[in-house]
Amino acid sequence: MDAHVGEDAGSHSGGGPSGTGEGGTPYGPGVGASASGVGVGRRKRRWVRWCAVGVAVVVLGAGGLGWAAYQKLNGNITTDTDAAAELARYEKERPTPLVQDAQNILLLGSDTRAGQGNRKYGRDPGTQRSDTTILLHLAADRQSATAVSIPRDLMVNIPGCRKPDGSRTRAQFAQFNWAFEFGGTACTIRTVEKLTDIRVDHHMVVDFAGFKDMVDAVDGVQVCLKAPIDDSDAHVKLAPGLRTLNGEQALGFVRARKSLGNGSDTDRMDRQQEFLGALVNKVQSNDVLLNPTKLYPVLDAATSSLTTDPGLASLRGLYELVRGMRNIPTERVQFLTVPRQSYTYDANRDELVEPAAKELFTRLRTDAPVAVDPRQPAEQARQESSESGYEEGSSEDEEEYDGSGADWSDEKPDDPSQTPSPAPTFRGNTAAGSTCE
Repeated sequence: MDAHVGEDAGSHSGGGPSGTGEGGTPYGPGVGASASGVGVGRRKRRWVRWCAVGVAVVVLGAGGLGWAAYQKLNGNITTDTDAAAELARYEKERPTPLVQDAQNILLLGSDTRAGQGNRKYGRDPGTQRSDTTILLHLAADRQSATAVSIPRDLMVNIPGCRKPDGSRTRAQFAQFNWAFEFGGTACTIRTVEKLTDIRVDHHMVVDFAGFKDMVDAVDGVQVCLKAPIDDSDAHVKLAPGLRTLNGEQALGFVRARKSLGNGSDTDRMDRQQEFLGALVNKVQSNDVLLNPTKLYPVLDAATSSLTTDPGLASLRGLYELVRGMRNIPTERVQFLTVPRQSYTYDANRDELVEPAAKELFTRLRTDAPVAVDPRQPAEQARQESSESGYEEGSSEDEEEYDGSGADWSDEKPDDPSQTPSPAPTFRGNTAAGSTCE
Protein backbone atom coordinates (compact mmCIF):
# COMPACT_ATOMS: atom_id res chain seq x y z
CA MET A 1 0.00 0.00 0.00
CA ASP A 2 1.73 3.10 -1.15
CA ALA A 3 1.16 6.42 -2.81
CA HIS A 4 3.51 8.39 -5.06
CA VAL A 5 6.87 8.07 -3.54
CA GLY A 6 10.66 8.25 -3.96
CA GLU A 7 14.01 6.68 -3.22
CA ASP A 8 15.84 7.18 0.04
CA ALA A 9 19.24 8.72 -0.65
CA GLY A 10 20.77 6.96 2.35
CA SER A 11 19.96 3.39 1.33
CA HIS A 12 22.05 0.48 0.15
CA SER A 13 21.14 -2.42 -2.08
CA GLY A 14 21.02 -5.99 -0.97
CA GLY A 15 18.95 -8.43 1.02
CA GLY A 16 18.59 -8.02 4.76
CA PRO A 17 17.96 -10.31 7.70
CA SER A 18 15.11 -12.72 7.36
CA GLY A 19 12.16 -10.82 8.75
CA THR A 20 10.53 -10.56 12.12
CA GLY A 21 8.26 -13.58 12.31
CA GLU A 22 10.23 -15.20 15.10
CA GLY A 23 11.68 -12.21 16.88
CA GLY A 24 11.46 -8.48 17.45
CA THR A 25 11.83 -5.59 15.02
CA PRO A 26 14.99 -4.09 13.55
CA TYR A 27 14.50 -1.05 15.78
CA GLY A 28 14.56 -2.82 19.14
CA PRO A 29 12.06 -4.71 21.29
CA GLY A 30 8.79 -5.14 19.58
CA VAL A 31 6.26 -7.27 17.96
CA GLY A 32 5.67 -10.47 16.11
CA ALA A 33 3.77 -10.63 12.86
CA SER A 34 1.31 -13.47 13.31
CA ALA A 35 -2.20 -13.40 14.68
CA SER A 36 -3.33 -15.76 17.40
CA GLY A 37 -6.48 -17.39 18.71
CA VAL A 38 -7.66 -18.74 15.38
CA GLY A 39 -9.16 -22.18 15.11
CA VAL A 40 -7.46 -24.90 13.09
CA GLY A 41 -10.24 -25.05 10.51
CA ARG A 42 -10.31 -21.30 10.08
CA ARG A 43 -6.53 -21.17 9.75
CA LYS A 44 -6.73 -23.81 7.06
CA ARG A 45 -9.31 -21.88 5.06
CA ARG A 46 -7.32 -18.70 5.40
CA TRP A 47 -4.14 -20.42 4.32
CA VAL A 48 -5.84 -21.65 1.14
CA ARG A 49 -7.02 -18.12 0.39
CA TRP A 50 -3.56 -16.59 0.62
CA CYS A 51 -1.38 -19.56 -0.27
CA ALA A 52 -0.27 -17.95 -3.52
CA VAL A 53 1.89 -15.50 -1.62
CA GLY A 54 3.89 -18.23 0.05
CA VAL A 55 4.01 -20.75 -2.78
CA ALA A 56 4.10 -18.55 -5.88
CA VAL A 57 7.76 -19.36 -6.44
CA VAL A 58 7.00 -23.06 -6.03
CA VAL A 59 4.36 -22.85 -8.75
CA LEU A 60 6.77 -20.98 -10.96
CA GLY A 61 9.36 -23.61 -10.12
CA ALA A 62 7.42 -26.14 -12.17
CA GLY A 63 9.21 -24.60 -15.14
CA GLY A 64 12.58 -24.77 -13.43
CA LEU A 65 12.47 -21.05 -12.59
CA GLY A 66 11.47 -21.19 -8.92
CA TRP A 67 14.83 -20.49 -7.30
CA ALA A 68 15.77 -17.91 -9.92
CA ALA A 69 12.44 -16.13 -9.39
CA TYR A 70 12.88 -16.16 -5.61
CA GLN A 71 16.42 -14.81 -5.89
CA LYS A 72 15.31 -12.05 -8.26
CA LEU A 73 12.45 -10.92 -6.06
CA ASN A 74 14.57 -11.10 -2.95
CA GLY A 75 17.37 -9.13 -4.61
CA ASN A 76 14.99 -6.44 -5.83
CA ILE A 77 14.51 -5.01 -2.33
CA THR A 78 16.79 -2.19 -1.20
CA THR A 79 17.84 -2.23 2.44
CA ASP A 80 17.97 1.05 4.36
CA THR A 81 20.82 0.22 6.74
CA ASP A 82 21.70 3.88 7.30
CA ALA A 83 18.35 4.62 8.93
CA ALA A 84 18.64 1.58 11.20
CA ALA A 85 22.11 2.68 12.33
CA GLU A 86 20.99 6.26 12.96
CA LEU A 87 17.91 5.17 14.93
CA ALA A 88 20.08 2.92 17.08
CA ARG A 89 21.94 6.05 18.26
CA TYR A 90 18.71 7.38 19.74
CA GLU A 91 17.24 4.16 21.11
CA LYS A 92 16.96 5.48 24.67
CA GLU A 93 14.74 8.40 23.64
CA ARG A 94 12.41 6.42 21.38
CA PRO A 95 8.90 5.34 22.52
CA THR A 96 8.43 1.93 24.09
CA PRO A 97 5.89 -0.40 22.42
CA LEU A 98 2.90 -0.88 24.73
CA VAL A 99 1.01 -3.72 23.03
CA GLN A 100 2.68 -6.95 22.04
CA ASP A 101 2.00 -8.04 18.41
CA ALA A 102 0.62 -4.66 17.33
CA GLN A 103 2.74 -3.07 14.60
CA ASN A 104 3.23 0.45 13.28
CA ILE A 105 4.72 0.87 9.82
CA LEU A 106 5.66 4.20 8.29
CA LEU A 107 4.91 4.34 4.56
CA LEU A 108 6.97 7.12 3.02
CA GLY A 109 6.53 8.89 -0.28
CA SER A 110 8.96 11.41 -1.66
CA ASP A 111 8.76 14.11 -4.30
CA THR A 112 12.33 13.39 -5.37
CA ARG A 113 12.85 13.55 -9.13
CA ALA A 114 15.95 11.36 -9.03
CA GLY A 115 15.83 7.90 -10.54
CA GLN A 116 14.97 6.48 -13.93
CA GLY A 117 11.67 7.74 -15.34
CA ASN A 118 11.08 10.26 -12.54
CA ARG A 119 12.62 13.44 -13.99
CA LYS A 120 9.54 14.36 -16.02
CA TYR A 121 7.63 14.91 -12.75
CA GLY A 122 9.78 17.86 -11.70
CA ARG A 123 12.98 19.81 -12.22
CA ASP A 124 14.86 19.26 -9.00
CA PRO A 125 16.52 15.81 -8.94
CA GLY A 126 18.65 16.74 -5.94
CA THR A 127 15.80 17.43 -3.52
CA GLN A 128 13.50 14.98 -1.77
CA ARG A 129 10.74 15.61 0.74
CA SER A 130 8.12 13.35 2.24
CA ASP A 131 5.31 14.32 -0.10
CA THR A 132 3.24 11.42 1.22
CA THR A 133 3.56 9.97 4.72
CA ILE A 134 1.18 7.38 6.16
CA LEU A 135 1.43 5.72 9.57
CA LEU A 136 -0.10 2.26 9.21
CA HIS A 137 -1.26 0.64 12.45
CA LEU A 138 -1.92 -3.11 12.43
CA ALA A 139 -3.97 -4.26 15.39
CA ALA A 140 -2.48 -7.02 17.53
CA ASP A 141 -5.33 -9.38 16.63
CA ARG A 142 -4.89 -8.51 12.92
CA GLN A 143 -8.58 -7.79 12.60
CA SER A 144 -8.13 -4.17 11.57
CA ALA A 145 -5.64 -1.81 9.95
CA THR A 146 -5.67 1.98 10.29
CA ALA A 147 -3.71 4.18 7.88
CA VAL A 148 -3.21 7.74 9.10
CA SER A 149 -2.02 10.43 6.68
CA ILE A 150 0.31 13.10 8.04
CA PRO A 151 0.10 16.35 6.03
CA ARG A 152 3.34 17.49 4.44
CA ASP A 153 2.71 21.08 5.63
CA LEU A 154 2.01 20.20 9.26
CA MET A 155 4.11 22.33 11.61
CA VAL A 156 6.06 20.05 13.97
CA ASN A 157 9.16 19.85 16.12
CA ILE A 158 11.94 18.27 14.06
CA PRO A 159 14.89 16.98 16.11
CA GLY A 160 18.51 17.54 15.15
CA CYS A 161 19.23 15.04 12.37
CA ARG A 162 22.20 13.64 10.50
CA LYS A 163 22.37 14.85 6.88
CA PRO A 164 23.65 12.70 3.99
CA ASP A 165 26.98 14.56 4.06
CA GLY A 166 27.52 13.65 7.73
CA SER A 167 26.76 17.09 9.17
CA ARG A 168 23.83 17.62 11.53
CA THR A 169 20.91 19.99 11.52
CA ARG A 170 19.71 21.84 14.58
CA ALA A 171 16.41 20.98 16.25
CA GLN A 172 13.73 23.28 14.89
CA PHE A 173 10.02 23.93 14.49
CA ALA A 174 9.23 23.52 10.77
CA GLN A 175 6.85 21.92 8.31
CA PHE A 176 6.83 18.14 8.48
CA ASN A 177 8.16 17.30 5.02
CA TRP A 178 11.44 19.08 5.77
CA ALA A 179 12.39 16.17 8.04
CA PHE A 180 12.85 13.85 5.06
CA GLU A 181 15.01 16.37 3.24
CA PHE A 182 17.09 17.02 6.36
CA GLY A 183 17.85 13.42 7.29
CA GLY A 184 15.87 10.93 5.21
CA THR A 185 13.83 8.16 6.79
CA ALA A 186 15.57 8.20 10.17
CA CYS A 187 14.81 11.88 10.69
CA THR A 188 11.22 11.40 9.57
CA ILE A 189 10.72 8.43 11.88
CA ARG A 190 12.12 10.33 14.87
CA THR A 191 9.88 13.29 14.03
CA VAL A 192 6.79 11.06 13.82
CA GLU A 193 7.66 9.34 17.10
CA LYS A 194 8.10 12.69 18.89
CA LEU A 195 4.81 13.91 17.43
CA THR A 196 2.75 10.83 18.28
CA ASP A 197 4.68 8.98 21.02
CA ILE A 198 4.10 5.86 18.88
CA ARG A 199 6.95 3.44 18.22
CA VAL A 200 7.61 2.96 14.49
CA ASP A 201 8.49 -0.71 13.98
CA HIS A 202 9.18 -0.69 10.23
CA HIS A 203 9.27 1.66 7.28
CA MET A 204 8.87 1.44 3.50
CA VAL A 205 9.68 3.88 0.69
CA VAL A 206 8.48 3.39 -2.90
CA ASP A 207 9.40 5.41 -6.01
CA PHE A 208 7.24 6.87 -8.80
CA ALA A 209 8.15 4.20 -11.36
CA GLY A 210 7.48 1.38 -8.91
CA PHE A 211 4.07 2.77 -8.05
CA LYS A 212 3.08 2.87 -11.73
CA ASP A 213 4.40 -0.65 -12.36
CA MET A 214 2.44 -2.03 -9.42
CA VAL A 215 -0.83 -0.55 -10.70
CA ASP A 216 -0.18 -1.87 -14.20
CA ALA A 217 0.70 -5.30 -12.78
CA VAL A 218 -2.84 -5.65 -11.37
CA ASP A 219 -4.33 -4.49 -14.69
CA GLY A 220 -5.33 -1.12 -13.32
CA VAL A 221 -7.35 0.11 -10.35
CA GLN A 222 -10.96 1.31 -10.47
CA VAL A 223 -11.93 4.63 -8.88
CA CYS A 224 -14.94 6.93 -9.05
CA LEU A 225 -14.27 10.37 -10.56
CA LYS A 226 -17.02 12.79 -9.64
CA ALA A 227 -15.58 15.51 -11.89
CA PRO A 228 -13.24 15.63 -14.89
CA ILE A 229 -9.51 15.90 -14.28
CA ASP A 230 -7.20 17.91 -16.52
CA ASP A 231 -3.88 18.60 -14.82
CA SER A 232 -0.84 19.22 -17.02
CA ASP A 233 1.52 19.31 -14.01
CA ALA A 234 0.37 15.85 -12.90
CA HIS A 235 0.25 14.59 -16.51
CA VAL A 236 -3.35 13.38 -16.24
CA LYS A 237 -6.60 14.03 -18.14
CA LEU A 238 -9.65 11.93 -17.25
CA ALA A 239 -13.40 12.03 -17.83
CA PRO A 240 -15.80 11.69 -14.86
CA GLY A 241 -17.40 8.40 -13.88
CA LEU A 242 -16.21 4.96 -12.83
CA ARG A 243 -12.75 4.62 -14.38
CA THR A 244 -10.04 1.98 -14.34
CA LEU A 245 -6.74 3.84 -14.08
CA ASN A 246 -3.47 2.52 -15.45
CA GLY A 247 -0.20 3.26 -13.70
CA GLU A 248 0.46 6.64 -15.33
CA GLN A 249 -3.11 7.81 -14.76
CA ALA A 250 -3.09 6.58 -11.18
CA LEU A 251 0.11 8.50 -10.44
CA GLY A 252 -1.46 11.66 -11.83
CA PHE A 253 -4.63 11.04 -9.83
CA VAL A 254 -2.79 10.83 -6.50
CA ARG A 255 -0.36 13.68 -7.34
CA ALA A 256 -2.80 16.25 -8.74
CA ARG A 257 -3.44 19.14 -6.40
CA LYS A 258 -4.06 22.67 -7.67
CA SER A 259 -6.40 21.70 -10.51
CA LEU A 260 -8.81 19.64 -8.37
CA GLY A 261 -11.29 20.54 -5.66
CA ASN A 262 -10.16 23.55 -3.64
CA GLY A 263 -6.50 22.95 -4.51
CA SER A 264 -5.62 21.97 -0.96
CA ASP A 265 -3.56 19.08 0.32
CA THR A 266 -6.74 17.93 2.08
CA ASP A 267 -8.37 16.97 -1.21
CA ARG A 268 -5.20 15.29 -2.44
CA MET A 269 -4.86 13.18 0.71
CA ASP A 270 -8.52 12.17 0.35
CA ARG A 271 -7.81 10.99 -3.20
CA GLN A 272 -4.69 9.14 -2.11
CA GLN A 273 -6.64 7.34 0.59
CA GLU A 274 -9.44 6.51 -1.84
CA PHE A 275 -6.96 5.08 -4.31
CA LEU A 276 -5.07 3.06 -1.71
CA GLY A 277 -8.35 1.51 -0.58
CA ALA A 278 -9.17 0.55 -4.17
CA LEU A 279 -5.66 -0.88 -4.62
CA VAL A 280 -6.05 -3.00 -1.47
CA ASN A 281 -9.35 -4.28 -2.85
CA LYS A 282 -7.77 -5.22 -6.16
CA VAL A 283 -4.73 -6.95 -4.67
CA GLN A 284 -6.92 -8.92 -2.26
CA SER A 285 -9.02 -10.28 -5.10
CA ASN A 286 -8.54 -13.94 -5.99
CA ASP A 287 -7.98 -12.90 -9.59
CA VAL A 288 -4.58 -11.63 -8.45
CA LEU A 289 -3.70 -13.78 -5.45
CA LEU A 290 -4.56 -17.13 -6.98
CA ASN A 291 -3.13 -16.43 -10.42
CA PRO A 292 0.68 -16.85 -10.44
CA THR A 293 0.98 -15.18 -13.85
CA LYS A 294 -0.55 -12.04 -12.32
CA LEU A 295 0.90 -12.37 -8.84
CA TYR A 296 4.53 -12.57 -9.93
CA PRO A 297 4.48 -9.21 -11.82
CA VAL A 298 2.88 -7.60 -8.76
CA LEU A 299 5.58 -9.00 -6.49
CA ASP A 300 8.27 -7.99 -8.96
CA ALA A 301 6.97 -4.42 -9.23
CA ALA A 302 6.48 -4.12 -5.47
CA THR A 303 9.89 -5.44 -4.49
CA SER A 304 11.69 -3.46 -7.21
CA SER A 305 10.27 -0.20 -5.88
CA LEU A 306 10.84 -0.86 -2.18
CA THR A 307 13.42 0.56 0.17
CA THR A 308 12.82 -0.89 3.64
CA ASP A 309 14.37 -1.36 7.04
CA PRO A 310 16.45 -4.56 7.44
CA GLY A 311 13.59 -6.45 9.07
CA LEU A 312 11.46 -6.25 5.92
CA ALA A 313 14.22 -6.37 3.30
CA SER A 314 13.58 -9.96 2.22
CA LEU A 315 10.70 -11.98 0.82
CA ARG A 316 10.40 -13.78 4.11
CA GLY A 317 10.22 -10.50 6.03
CA LEU A 318 7.55 -9.14 3.70
CA TYR A 319 5.63 -12.40 3.77
CA GLU A 320 5.54 -12.42 7.57
CA LEU A 321 4.08 -8.92 7.42
CA VAL A 322 1.52 -9.70 4.71
CA ARG A 323 0.52 -12.99 6.31
CA GLY A 324 -0.79 -11.11 9.32
CA MET A 325 -2.86 -8.82 7.09
CA ARG A 326 -4.29 -11.35 4.66
CA ASN A 327 -7.68 -11.76 6.33
CA ILE A 328 -8.47 -8.22 7.42
CA PRO A 329 -11.89 -7.40 5.89
CA THR A 330 -11.78 -4.41 3.56
CA GLU A 331 -14.31 -2.60 5.74
CA ARG A 332 -11.80 -2.86 8.61
CA VAL A 333 -9.00 -1.28 6.56
CA GLN A 334 -9.44 2.40 7.44
CA PHE A 335 -7.94 5.59 6.08
CA LEU A 336 -7.97 8.97 7.82
CA THR A 337 -5.90 12.13 8.26
CA VAL A 338 -4.61 13.48 11.56
CA PRO A 339 -7.01 16.10 12.92
CA ARG A 340 -5.56 19.44 11.83
CA GLN A 341 -6.47 22.98 10.93
CA SER A 342 -4.78 25.99 9.34
CA TYR A 343 -1.72 27.08 11.28
CA THR A 344 -2.38 30.16 13.38
CA TYR A 345 0.49 32.16 11.90
CA ASP A 346 0.37 30.94 8.28
CA ALA A 347 -2.80 29.82 6.50
CA ASN A 348 -0.67 27.80 4.05
CA ARG A 349 0.54 25.53 6.84
CA ASP A 350 -1.27 23.12 9.19
CA GLU A 351 -1.30 22.48 12.92
CA LEU A 352 -2.79 19.66 14.98
CA VAL A 353 -6.24 20.11 16.46
CA GLU A 354 -6.24 19.14 20.12
CA PRO A 355 -7.40 17.18 21.96
CA ALA A 356 -8.57 15.18 18.94
CA ALA A 357 -5.05 14.45 17.66
CA LYS A 358 -3.87 13.36 21.09
CA GLU A 359 -6.91 11.09 21.39
CA LEU A 360 -6.13 9.47 18.03
CA PHE A 361 -2.46 8.89 18.88
CA THR A 362 -3.37 7.46 22.29
CA ARG A 363 -5.76 4.97 20.77
CA LEU A 364 -3.23 3.82 18.19
CA ARG A 365 -0.51 3.56 20.81
CA THR A 366 -2.71 1.44 23.06
CA ASP A 367 -4.19 -0.57 20.16
CA ALA A 368 -7.68 0.72 20.95
CA PRO A 369 -10.28 0.86 18.15
CA VAL A 370 -11.12 3.96 16.16
CA ALA A 371 -13.96 4.49 13.70
CA VAL A 372 -14.16 6.51 10.49
CA ASP A 373 -17.08 8.26 8.81
CA PRO A 374 -16.78 9.74 5.28
CA ARG A 375 -19.78 12.00 5.84
CA GLN A 376 -17.97 14.41 8.14
CA PRO A 377 -16.75 17.36 6.03
CA ALA A 378 -13.16 18.37 6.72
CA GLU A 379 -13.79 22.10 6.36
CA GLN A 380 -16.78 21.94 8.69
CA ALA A 381 -14.79 19.98 11.24
CA ARG A 382 -12.01 22.56 11.24
CA GLN A 383 -14.48 25.41 11.50
CA GLU A 384 -16.34 23.78 14.38
CA SER A 385 -13.11 23.14 16.26
CA SER A 386 -12.02 26.77 15.93
CA GLU A 387 -15.39 27.99 17.19
CA SER A 388 -15.73 25.51 20.03
CA GLY A 389 -13.45 27.39 22.41
CA TYR A 390 -12.17 24.07 23.70
CA GLU A 391 -9.21 24.30 26.05
CA GLU A 392 -7.55 21.20 27.41
CA GLY A 393 -8.15 20.87 31.13
CA SER A 394 -11.29 23.05 31.09
CA SER A 395 -14.70 22.03 32.37
CA GLU A 396 -15.58 20.95 28.82
CA ASP A 397 -13.44 17.84 29.31
CA GLU A 398 -16.52 15.94 30.38
CA GLU A 399 -18.91 17.37 27.78
CA GLU A 400 -19.60 16.02 24.33
CA TYR A 401 -17.10 17.44 21.83
CA ASP A 402 -18.03 17.48 18.15
CA GLY A 403 -15.24 19.24 16.30
CA SER A 404 -11.80 18.82 14.76
CA GLY A 405 -12.68 15.49 13.17
CA ALA A 406 -13.38 13.47 16.32
CA ASP A 407 -16.33 12.82 18.63
CA TRP A 408 -16.36 11.48 22.14
CA SER A 409 -18.48 11.92 25.23
CA ASP A 410 -16.68 10.23 28.13
CA GLU A 411 -14.10 11.80 30.39
CA LYS A 412 -10.60 11.06 29.05
CA PRO A 413 -8.19 9.26 31.40
CA ASP A 414 -5.16 11.08 32.79
CA ASP A 415 -3.03 8.00 32.22
CA PRO A 416 -2.41 7.62 28.44
CA SER A 417 -1.73 3.92 28.89
CA GLN A 418 -5.39 3.42 29.78
CA THR A 419 -7.74 2.78 26.88
CA PRO A 420 -10.09 5.74 26.25
CA SER A 421 -13.78 4.97 25.85
CA PRO A 422 -15.94 5.13 23.85
CA ALA A 423 -14.17 4.95 20.48
CA PRO A 424 -14.10 8.35 18.75
CA THR A 425 -15.14 8.74 15.13
CA PHE A 426 -12.81 10.49 12.71
CA ARG A 427 -13.42 11.67 9.19
CA GLY A 428 -12.18 8.95 6.84
CA ASN A 429 -12.96 6.02 4.57
CA THR A 430 -12.47 2.27 4.34
CA ALA A 431 -11.15 0.03 1.59
CA ALA A 432 -14.58 -1.55 1.10
CA GLY A 433 -14.89 0.14 -2.26
CA SER A 434 -16.51 3.23 -3.73
CA THR A 435 -19.25 3.66 -6.31
CA CYS A 436 -20.49 6.55 -8.41
CA GLU A 437 -24.01 6.41 -7.01
